[in-house]
Amino acid sequence: MGSPCGAVGVLRSAVSITAYLDYHHLGITTLKETGEESLFAPEGHDYDAYLASHDKPVKAINWNEIPDDKDLEVWDRLTGNFWLPEKVPVSNDIPTWNKLTGKEQETTMRVFTGLTLLDTIQGTVGAVSLLPDAKTLHEEAVYTNIAFMESVHAKSYSNIFMTLANTPQINDAFRWSEENENLQRKAKIILSYYDGDDPLKRKVASVLLESFLFYSGFYLPMYFSSHAKLTNTADIIRLIIRDESVHGYYIGYKYQVGLREQTPERQEELKAYTFDLLFELYDNEIQYTEDLYDELGWTEDVKRFLRYNANKALNNLGYEGLFPADDTKVSPAILSSLSPNADENHDFFSGSGSSYVIGRAEETTDEDWAF
Repeated sequence: MGSPCGAVGVLRSAVSITAYLDYHHLGITTLKETGEESLFAPEGHDYDAYLASHDKPVKAINWNEIPDDKDLEVWDRLTGNFWLPEKVPVSNDIPTWNKLTGKEQETTMRVFTGLTLLDTIQGTVGAVSLLPDAKTLHEEAVYTNIAFMESVHAKSYSNIFMTLANTPQINDAFRWSEENENLQRKAKIILSYYDGDDPLKRKVASVLLESFLFYSGFYLPMYFSSHAKLTNTADIIRLIIRDESVHGYYIGYKYQVGLREQTPERQEELKAYTFDLLFELYDNEIQYTEDLYDELGWTEDVKRFLRYNANKALNNLGYEGLFPADDTKVSPAILSSLSPNADENHDFFSGSGSSYVIGRAEETTDEDWAF
């Protein structure tokens, strides 16, 4: 049975709407003219104090006046890169999926569920946590775009699951993601900084997630693609990698802009924090990688891939890479699989997957419709 208060609220709303329409019909445009302000006032909400304490005008975003051209550059890149997983024919991968061993299928499900978890964090918490510290409305707009695309990425993995796997496999993978200690640890480490009160540290954590932590998972579909397996699934991952590379680049750029405004002492503090956090995440990621890939025999090359991308993340933040070249020599087949073009690596200007097509609009004339 509904609460009496709820019934009164519904009745009040119905009466208010009816009365408002009646008054509006009579040409009465202000509540004071009716003498019934209380009828229309939202119950339990006093906005007068808010209005009194917020005397500055609320501004609309103006894309004709942009303080930082990088915001428009990245906005155009992100919107130009827009894609949806439904347009990639993952069902074409069913024959090669069925040829994978049970362990390969299980690892694929676990890898993608781990990536789903990180995308969920970045879409619902990470990118959103950067909004309060944005310097302009344009920067805010870019962060909201990033948040949306992270949610698209998270849904992409569900599209892959429901196309290739059965319900027990899906349920097992999500249960594993909640029980795996190293996956949960890295998620909570990142969340702890998103929940903190230091905007620059939030950006560091975000870049390390975007440009480093994802890549232990990205290795698997690139490996399979280089062996002509799950090639359309790999196209989705390439689209995700293309987005993540822009996200890491942009957030890293904003970190560097903010860093220049700090004192030398504060800059040193943030650099030390960045490397300390990287080491902590790296140690955890090594254990996570061993847990996932040891039985497949891929672990050592995945570790090299991790170090390669850890250096990329540091570069995005304006720092020199940490790991020497000999420790980051990834299999050439993996690097070439990162892009549809064998001579490209993933970066700010990478292209999209070869199986993703959006139709082009064309002007029509009356003759086009004369059947």
